[in-house]
Amino acid sequence: MKWVRIPAGQVPAGEWHRAQPVATLWWSATPLAAAGLPLTGLPLAAAAALAAQLGGRIPTSAEWEWMAGGGRRRFPWGEAAPGSQHANLRGAGPGRTTPVHTHPAGRTPDGLWDVAGNVWEWTTAPWRRDRIALLRGGSYLSLPQYAACAHANDAPPDLRSPGIGIRIVRAAPPTQASPLPAQPSLP
Repeated sequence: MKWVRIPAGQVPAGEWHRAQPVATLWWSATPLAAAGLPLTGLPLAAAAALAAQLGGRIPTSAEWEWMAGGGRRRFPWGEAAPGSQHANLRGAGPGRTTPVHTHPAGRTPDGLWDVAGNVWEWTTAPWRRDRIALLRGGSYLSLPQYAACAHANDAPPDLRSPGIGIRIVRAAPPTQASPLPAQPSLP
């Protein structure tokens, strides 16, 4: 697994969180993938357990928004409206997941792939008491506006979907490559 360092910063207040500092973090360069396709179908608890097995965790919603847009970009790649060169979204893709390295024009300036489209990504919202999780980034079935860095969608944490994947984050730099376990042990 490749990791990308995203420097600390201040994420502006948005619909889903207050303005807050975000620490320097290491992010998986793509959503977790198996055979090149995003790993999907895990409820939040199983996704969090897998992230821990790989030495990371599920990001908070505010951390994800900072990683995606740096507090200044509308979409992960910049201001241009989403097109088929940027992301796998409804009307701009085949209607199913695609390999995680399919849309180079959609990479963030830091080099993260598939931040928008292909699969939603689980995030945590520690301030929410209703046990609803937040999904970020949109999926292959999402309208283009869902690719915006500030957009989030609520979901029950036990939801399993072929349109939801995970991207993991860690506070410390990786010491070695972290391959996806052949048989991850899931709760």
